[in-house]
Formats: sequence, C-alpha cells, structure tokens
Amino acid sequence: MGLRKRHVVVRSVDRTPLDIVDQLAPIGAATVHEAIGRRGSVGPELRPVQVGARIAGNAVTVLSHPGDNIMLHAAVEMCQDGDVLVVATTAPSIHGMFGDLLASSLQVRGVRGLVIDAGVRDIADLRAMGFPVWARYVSCQGTVKSTPGSVNVPITIAGVSVNPGDVICADDDGVVVVERSEASWALEESTARLAKEEVMRDRLLTGELGVDIYGLRSKLAELGVEYIDSIEESITNQGD
Repeated sequence: MGLRKRHVVVRSVDRTPLDIVDQLAPIGAATVHEAIGRRGSVGPELRPVQVGARIAGNAVTVLSHPGDNIMLHAAVEMCQDGDVLVVATTAPSIHGMFGDLLASSLQVRGVRGLVIDAGVRDIADLRAMGFPVWARYVSCQGTVKSTPGSVNVPITIAGVSVNPGDVICADDDGVVVVERSEASWALEESTARLAKEEVMRDRLLTGELGVDIYGLRSKLAELGVEYIDSIEESITNQGD
C-alpha cells in the first residue's frame, strides 16, 4: 500500500539547521518572498491572530480530517524546539481545531507557532500566552477526535506545497514557505535584499524620489501617463 493511502506518523524527518532558520526569522516574510522569486506565499487568507509576531521554524506537517483534531494531538509528540506546526485538512473546515490547551503542549516543547488552513479558538488566551498563530478562520465550533490522518507527510496548504523540515517564515505580512533544499540560498538572497533596501531607504530619507531612483519616468511616458499643471487643463484638452 502506498504512503498516500496509509495513515502514518513519521517519527524522523530531516530539518533545516536552526542557525539558518534563526537568521531568516528577523528578515520578515515579505522580504524572503521577494528574495526567492516571489514564491512560497500561502496568500492573504491565512491571517495572524496576534500583532507583531515574527517567526521562522521547521515545518512539522499534519494532514487532518476536517473538524477532527486527533492528528494535531498526535503531532505534538513529533515536535521539538524550533518547529512550526503546519496543518492542512482533506476538505475545507471552519471548525476551531486548535486552542490554548494544544498551544500549551506545543509551547512547552519549544514550538514557535501554528499555521493552519482551518479555524482556531481561544484567541484571547493564545494572545495572552504569546503563542503565534496564522489561521483561515476564528471559530468557536468544536471538533471530535475520531478520524485518522497523518503527521510529517507532504501536504498542500492554500495551494502551496509543504514538506516536513521546510522553513516557515511568518509575520504580520503573512506566511512564506521556503523549501529545505533552498534554505541556505534563500538566506543569502534575503540578506542581500535587506542590504539593498537599506541603501534605498537612505536615499529616500535624503529626499530622492522613487520615480527617479527606479528610473520610472521613462516608463510612465511609455505607458502614456502625462504630467499636466491642473485638472482644468485636462478637461480643456478632452474637449479639443
């Protein structure tokens, strides 16, 4: 029987070294996304339930039946320091599949956050705990614990493939997935982009304009954008 047809909990997975993961964390999801070719974003539907969190960690993946969180409990045992739990469901789920009790289990194991393509609840408690969560829904609707799924298998979340040990970068701007095999390269590219942004920021703070720095005046002209002195001039020209 193929792995796809089995329900499994994979104990041993290759993770991205934490010295790389920890350097990606402060860079931010948007910068990493741009640096790796505008790839890996899970989109705007998965939103943070808190403000100001910025994390990176190794993905521990869960494929769960909608409205059933038994596999999230099974996944806790597979988690270790520096991980991020990433949960997909086999069909859309609006249930509150995760709350403060599961967060407590993860937090004590050094898990840095949760990304879930479903609902969460106990939001006030999660915020008070300082446990970062990115979710599609906030929902008080409860779950059952009766349907098998899998842990540490390839999943797809919001159309993006996630494998165990991939790096998850997440902050107020969203969630970005970096493939484990590209993590070192992604760090190099992201660090270089940060340096370029610092130079750009310094130029902008001196009063230079983006249209000049980026050479956009000629582009605007090519696009047919005209500079005029007043709206009345535009109205007059339209009447000619």
